Amino acid sequence: MTNFIKLTTTSELPPEGEAREFSCADKVICVANVNGNISAMDNVCLHRGGPLGQGVIEGDKLVCPWHGWQWDPKTGEAAHNPAAKVAVFPLKIENDDVMIEL
Repeated sequence: MTNFIKLTTTSELPPEGEAREFSCADKVICVANVNGNISAMDNVCLHRGGPLGQGVIEGDKLVCPWHGWQWDPKTGEAAHNPAAKVAVFPLKIENDDVMIEL
């Protein structure tokens, strides 16, 4: 059985080409909007712990604001090393609520 919990509302989602941080349970989640596709992943960059939700979108990658590591928001893979991954979390929309499965 899956357990989705409310992350935010659709009106709070980042606009296209941006990322944003959301607190949920005991985590901070990075939500990215890449070409209209919303995805959620762990907010902590594996390199030095940078806040991914404060990064920028370049092409289809999210760029960490601290040292420029690039991440694929759909898969969580680092652009330079697909073996390096941050967690990606399923999202769904129910009415105006954005629900996440941690």
